[in-house]
Amino acid sequence: MTFAELNLNTPLLNALNDLGYAEATIIQERAFPVIMSGRDVVGIAQTGTGKTFAYLLPCLRQWKFSKDKVPQILILVPTRELVVQVLEEIQKLSKYIPVSSTGVYGGTNINTQIDNLMRGVEIIVATPGRLMDLVLKGALKLKTIKKLVIDEVDEMLNLGFRAQLKLILDLLPLKRQNIMFSATMTNEVEALIHDFFNQPIKIEAAPTGTPLANIIQMAYEVPNFYTKINLLQLLLKEETMSKVLVFTATKKLADEVFDQLEGTFQEQLGIIHSNKSQNHRFEAVRQFYAGEHRVLIATDIVARGIDISEVTHVINFDIPEVPENYIHRIGRTGRADKKGVAITFITPKDSAARENIEALMNQKIAEASLPETLAISEQLTRDERPKVYQPNMDIKAPKKAPSGPAFHEKSEKNKKVVGKKVTRADKQRAKYGKPKTRGQKPKRKR
Repeated sequence: MTFAELNLNTPLLNALNDLGYAEATIIQERAFPVIMSGRDVVGIAQTGTGKTFAYLLPCLRQWKFSKDKVPQILILVPTRELVVQVLEEIQKLSKYIPVSSTGVYGGTNINTQIDNLMRGVEIIVATPGRLMDLVLKGALKLKTIKKLVIDEVDEMLNLGFRAQLKLILDLLPLKRQNIMFSATMTNEVEALIHDFFNQPIKIEAAPTGTPLANIIQMAYEVPNFYTKINLLQLLLKEETMSKVLVFTATKKLADEVFDQLEGTFQEQLGIIHSNKSQNHRFEAVRQFYAGEHRVLIATDIVARGIDISEVTHVINFDIPEVPENYIHRIGRTGRADKKGVAITFITPKDSAARENIEALMNQKIAEASLPETLAISEQLTRDERPKVYQPNMDIKAPKKAPSGPAFHEKSEKNKKVVGKKVTRADKQRAKYGKPKTRGQKPKRKR
């Protein structure tokens, strides 16, 4: 279905034409009429299916101009990167609409955000933690909110925002429309829907775990970390890898991979994880988005936190333990009807995680042969070295020799003689063998 066939107004159609968008995706086509009806909506959609426009288009279509600039639409997302990106999408779509919007998130000056809110805004994009900070400071009232959108709710719960979400939902007016999008339906998500949603309509773009058809998946079996590094260096030398996302399991590992590659790919390499400063993270994403960096090393925060088009390859340096995270990672490529490639490095200890991912997708990951020029390293990291366990020897301490009494006899001179008064002369005689005088006192003159 084309956007012209949807019930969009002229400003929105003009904005979409400027962006070069003509056809709606499946989730956009299915979500638009349901959200327009005013019913609560739960959307199941994977990364890369166009779900941001799926809720923004009907929300902006139903937005009504008001002289009093008060918050009407609240959009909650899990990360600061996603706040910025959703805000950019709003600004693109509202090019011909006089709607005001702002983003609030942690890691930056809260007073600046308070000033922006005081000027009056109608759409707020926020992370739950910073939103609650603003509410508790009295800088933001939620009583005028008409539509609540919770994007990436499963990731939000994984990041520990459950308490803040419930507080926000309790503070919002009862008469509102709830719109939720999630890639997976966990028990926590179901509980949230049960407690706060009013008979929601569920729409689904693709079953959970279904890999995107435009992605070619392959796996390399490698023995250790340094062989992975050697393989990664070989792959990155290929000309087809024009925009590559490399995912690692931890922040420490991301830093280690960056250090190993920096000498060869220094001008082409970026890194992003939660230990990096906010400015560094935004700059790393900007450089990767603009093509200034060809490779971006990241932890799973990026799998859900940013939206970068035209990623040609996703490389899983480590296989994720949570099967759904594999879907989120590889979903960064193969977007907008373009082909993408997802490559996963698998060590012998990863067999169980691989089986779980394949069971979720109901599809095997094709195994590729290692390049003939690949150097297999025998060097192991500390974590890869065999653990040496000392046997727990029950060694008994030797028995101590019986000790004597806890006192000793006094010397003869220190013994107290009962019943006899010891004079100073006696003490002097005992010490010197004879009485000792102090000398004659001089006679006082008269």
